[in-house]
Amino acid sequence: MSARVVEIAARPEPPRDGWDRLLIAAIFGGMLGLGYAAFATPLLQPLFSLAERGEWSALWIRPTVIWIAMGLFLLLMRTLLWLRYRPFAAAALEEAPMLSVIIPAYNEGAMVEESIASVAAARYPPGRLEIIALDDGSTDDTWRYIERAARRFPELVRALRLAKNGGKRAALAEGFSQARGAILVTVDSDSLIERDTLLAIAGPFRDPRVGAVAGKVAVQNRHRALIPRMLHVRFVLSFDFLRSAQSMFRTVFCCPGALAAYRAQVVRSVLERWERQTFLGARCTYGEDRALTNFILGEGYDSVYQRTAVVHTLVPETYGKLCRMFIRWDRSYIREEFRFASVVWKRPPLLRAMALYESTITNLRFPIAYLSISLWAAKAVHDPAALGRMLLAIMVVSGLYALYYLRSERSWDFAYGILYGYFSFFALTWIFPYAALTLRSRGWLTR
Repeated sequence: MSARVVEIAARPEPPRDGWDRLLIAAIFGGMLGLGYAAFATPLLQPLFSLAERGEWSALWIRPTVIWIAMGLFLLLMRTLLWLRYRPFAAAALEEAPMLSVIIPAYNEGAMVEESIASVAAARYPPGRLEIIALDDGSTDDTWRYIERAARRFPELVRALRLAKNGGKRAALAEGFSQARGAILVTVDSDSLIERDTLLAIAGPFRDPRVGAVAGKVAVQNRHRALIPRMLHVRFVLSFDFLRSAQSMFRTVFCCPGALAAYRAQVVRSVLERWERQTFLGARCTYGEDRALTNFILGEGYDSVYQRTAVVHTLVPETYGKLCRMFIRWDRSYIREEFRFASVVWKRPPLLRAMALYESTITNLRFPIAYLSISLWAAKAVHDPAALGRMLLAIMVVSGLYALYYLRSERSWDFAYGILYGYFSFFALTWIFPYAALTLRSRGWLTR
C-alpha cells in the first residue's frame, strides 16, 4: 500500500463514551431548540407577518408551517435510525467472492494510476480480484498511465481503451460486460480506497436480498483549500448520516460512483435498459450511479450502506468546478426522482412507507424553500431586521447539523459546516433551478 493511502486512512468510529452521550444529548436538545425557535420566537416572523397582510401569501405560509413540522419529524426519524445503524461484517478472506473493480477514466492523467494502485494494494485473496481500467477516449496522457499501471500489476489489471468518448455510463457498461466477478465494484479514477475497503464492501452481499452497496466517501484534498474543507463536512452528512438512516430501511437512494458495489447477476439483467435509458427524448449519460441504484431497487433487491468501506475522492477546489459538479448531481437527482416514484411502490410495505416519507418531505423543500426565500427577501426590503433573522436561521440550522459531524468525526472542522450553510445559501441556491431548466444537457461535466 502506498504511503499516500496510509496517510489518508480514515479514523475509526468514535468510542461510545461520555463525550458521545453528551453530543447525542446536544443533538436532541438542538432539535427541540430548533422547533421552539421556529414556532415560538420571532425567527419566522417575516413570513407570518406577510401571511397576516396578504391572502395570497397566507395560502403559502400555512403549508410551509406544516412542512417545517413534518421536516422536524423526518430529522428525528433520521437521527434515531442513524444512531441505531451498525456496519455490516466484512467478508472473511477465505469466503471472499470473485470481485471485479471497474475504474473508468476521462482526461484524468496521472491520478488514474494512483487510483488503480490503491485498489491493487487492498487486502483481498489472490486470484479473486480483477481490475478493469478503461480510458473513455481521453485526449490527454491518461492511457499512458493506465498502461503503466497494467505493467505494474499484470496479474490484476486489464487495460481497455475506447475509441471515442461515450460518457461515463458507456465506459462502465463496457467494464461490466467484460467483468468476471460475482460482485462488481465501481471506483472513480480520481479516488483512492483504503486497504480494507474491498473486504468491507463485499460483506453485505452475504444477504441474498442485497443488490447494491454504497461506500463511505471522504474528501481527499480537504486540506488544500476552503471549498474542499466545507465539502468534507457536507459529505459526512450526506454520505454517512443520510445513508446510514436510509440503510436501516434498506433503501439507499444512490450508491455513489466514487465507491459502490453491485451483485453482477442483477446488473446483467438491467444492463441494456440502464445503458439505453432516455429522459425527455435525450440519451442519459450522467447520473449513472443513481440510475443503476433505481434499476436494482426496481428488480426487488435492497440497497444498503457500508460505513467501513471508505474511499477518498478529489473534489473541486474552485467555484466554477464546484458548480459544474452540483449541476450534474442535481440534473441526475431530478430525473431519477421521477423514476424512483414508480420504483418505490415495489418495496415491502414498511420500507416503502419510510422511503416515501423521506422522499416526499425532502422534495417539498424545493418549492417551499424558494418561495419562502422570495417572501423573506420581499420583507427585507422594508424591514432590514428580516435579513438578520434569515442569517440567524441559517446559523441555527447549520449549527445543529454540525453537531452530527462533530459526533462522527470528532473534529473542529465542524465549524466549516456552519460556513458552508452561508456559502450554499448565497452562492449555490441558483444551481437547482438551472439544473431543472437544462435537464436534457449531456456530458461528464467534470472538467
